[in-house]
Amino acid sequence: MSQVAVGLTGFCLMVALMLVGMPIAAVMLLLGLTAGVMAFGTAFFTSSASIAWGVMSENTMTAVPLFVLLGELLLRSGMADRMYTVFAAWLGRLPGGLLHTNIGCCALFAATSGSSVATAATIGTVALPSLRKNGYPMSDSLGSLAAGGTLGIMIPPSINFIIYGSMTNTSVGKLFIAGIIPGLMLAGMFMTWIVVSHTLRAEKVSVVEVPRAERVRLLRYLLEPVAVFGVVMGTLYLGIATATESAALGLVVAMIFIVAQGKLSWSLLETCFVSSARTTGMILLIVLAAFVLNLALSLSGIGEALTKWVTGFGLGRVQLLMSLIVFYLILGMFMDTLSMMVATIPLAFPVISSVGVDPIWFGVFIVLMCELGLITPPVGMNLFLVQGIRTDPGPVTDVIRGALPYATIMIVFALLMIHFPALATWLPELMRG
Repeated sequence: MSQVAVGLTGFCLMVALMLVGMPIAAVMLLLGLTAGVMAFGTAFFTSSASIAWGVMSENTMTAVPLFVLLGELLLRSGMADRMYTVFAAWLGRLPGGLLHTNIGCCALFAATSGSSVATAATIGTVALPSLRKNGYPMSDSLGSLAAGGTLGIMIPPSINFIIYGSMTNTSVGKLFIAGIIPGLMLAGMFMTWIVVSHTLRAEKVSVVEVPRAERVRLLRYLLEPVAVFGVVMGTLYLGIATATESAALGLVVAMIFIVAQGKLSWSLLETCFVSSARTTGMILLIVLAAFVLNLALSLSGIGEALTKWVTGFGLGRVQLLMSLIVFYLILGMFMDTLSMMVATIPLAFPVISSVGVDPIWFGVFIVLMCELGLITPPVGMNLFLVQGIRTDPGPVTDVIRGALPYATIMIVFALLMIHFPALATWLPELMRG
């Protein structure tokens, strides 16, 4: 059996084991160790041990628990409730009303949490009672929350960018900066769709009018997330700090705000630390398993053989990327985003590098594909998360129907990125350091 056939068989087996419920880390570790031992014997265990030590002690990976903890602190300090109040006052008068508030809140919360699931769950819990009270269609409400939540892994800081950077040896700081324009453009396109769709349908929903003086007064509630985002991204953009150092600075700023509000307590810290430890442990275990699998693919030559096989079709850059959109669209229907990302990077990255695709650009592209997977049935995580937090009975088709237009927008934006790569590469090229 050729190396290409072995590689494709192994990938299909990996997907099959994930679909039957086997944890992604266990699947990749099992396949990686099995392939390595079959090719090199027990000496592969020694190589894997050194890889494991190197990955876990890598400076870049230190940023993961710091950003997770930063998100937890801001999540549990009541910031989301205050943010929703501000955006509802300012955006509630637009066509589509509070649906714009969902997108705006998700975008700003994404700039501090780094997690799509946390973004969708937090904003959804705050927003749904108000949406229901003001008579918004449930499918529109749930769809905007599910789609807005996906911004959590595009708008920096993003855990997915850290993992991609670690697996491909790409600058995490530049990846963070690269995600700003695509993230803001996606949020703008989502809001444009809301305006257009509600104008065409001429739907009327009740919106509470807020006096201008009150709206201005409420702006102070945006100080916390804007300050944290400014410190984290500002220090990265200016080359003052690495991703890990910027995360630590963001934590210091967040703790200052929490202390100033009188909300610092042992119970808050315990809850945040325990939750962060669990999340970080899960993420790092998956990353460790992915590196072991990547090592097996590299040493056995399977990765190189697959690259030559794909490039042998003579596909150009655009054709190859269009094929990847279809590939990730299908894969996203059956796998969660982190699994999809770490399972495909070892195979896809050498292929796109061989046709001259910028690694920073591809990092944004693959995160966009992960976003798409979050709202693609039947396994879209955000679909079921938002469905789970609704209090009224209703089918999951409500949220699926509401999210489909946003999935289409993401595909359109992927095509825009292919034809205008500067959307992701312009800001990183201007960075210092």
